[in-house]
Amino acid sequence: MIDAGSREFWRATLALCLGSFMIFANVYVTQPLLPTLAEAFEISELQASMSLTVTTLTLGLSLLVYGPLSDVVGRKSVMVTSMVGAVLTTFLLSYVSNYDQLLLLRALQGLCLGGLPAIAVAYMGDEFRHKAMVLAVGFYISGNSLGGIGGRLIGGLAAQWLGWEHVFGVMAVMSLALLAIFVWLLPRSQHFAPRPLCMRALATPLMGHMRNPLLLIAYIIGGLNMLIFVNQYSFITFVLAEAPYSLSSGWLGMLFLTYLSGTIGSSIAGRVAQRVAQPIIMLVGIGILMTGTLVTLLPGITAILMGFLLNALGFFVAHSAASSWVSHRASVAKASASSLYLVFYYLGSSLGSFYLQPFWQWAGWQGVVVGSLVVLSLSLFAVCLLRVVSVRQGAASHTALV
Repeated sequence: MIDAGSREFWRATLALCLGSFMIFANVYVTQPLLPTLAEAFEISELQASMSLTVTTLTLGLSLLVYGPLSDVVGRKSVMVTSMVGAVLTTFLLSYVSNYDQLLLLRALQGLCLGGLPAIAVAYMGDEFRHKAMVLAVGFYISGNSLGGIGGRLIGGLAAQWLGWEHVFGVMAVMSLALLAIFVWLLPRSQHFAPRPLCMRALATPLMGHMRNPLLLIAYIIGGLNMLIFVNQYSFITFVLAEAPYSLSSGWLGMLFLTYLSGTIGSSIAGRVAQRVAQPIIMLVGIGILMTGTLVTLLPGITAILMGFLLNALGFFVAHSAASSWVSHRASVAKASASSLYLVFYYLGSSLGSFYLQPFWQWAGWQGVVVGSLVVLSLSLFAVCLLRVVSVRQGAASHTALV
């Protein structure tokens, strides 16, 4: 087993962080390009946003496949194969001639990009000692967030300097280099024990999680929050690309640096969770997200930036608490419980643009704010319901023990 601080620990952790950076950079590379794609292909805002939502949708669904597949075939081989597929689709994206081709390849790319997120933590669980795994997971999650920010920055700046047609070529070259480093650095699995593929054994825990109200409500909360949070960024790019702001794709990419406040939010939530119930932390996070949404209505780009800084802070506070809640409340098959949370998470991301589009057509950004507050109010209600159910189940367990 790999010990914390050993040479193998740093090789494996660096490999997984770089792989994570590559995955999420490719997922979110089109988000600062949405106004540019809408203009280039003469399509609507909703159609342009599908370049992101179709990728998160197929990525989310693929999580249900890669985990069980890796239990049978092996961890590293499945991760590497899926990443090779992601690099190939990224190269092909640089040659698209129409928007339908772009959407098809982005959907295929999402299917390939799901391999590493579905398996990375399971690989660490196989190969790392507990202390080393806890430390490595923290670095890995940082790679996720930095990849999301980096992909948006690279996409925006590459489009500004080279044109959007060359963005995927830049991403493909970078992805190929990161893949080569990943393969070289990541140690071969030494403690993996293959299991026979049994569909019934896989489906049973998933259905059990869906019947558990303490988990199902948390899944819904994560999906509702992601539905609003990530898609607000998509619609605000159209606001900032028009007068009076008229920002280029490079500057639009800079907007996503506001995600960094989410890193602080996750850290705060982890510390506070040691003293405060996680549903209370979720309530606070959603409240901050709602406040930031309202702040964006104030005039001026400074207010928009401050609003999105608050949004990222609040979202990641709530997301950290909800995902941690799922991990702690799942009594069996914790990996599948966490995978289901991510499925809801990415489904929310994929459906958000369809939900917010009518509000956008009705009243522009003000309409998006109204639509956002409706869903976030439902999320607040779900957290209150989660709190009530957890208290009642706790009381019932105490009575049974007595």
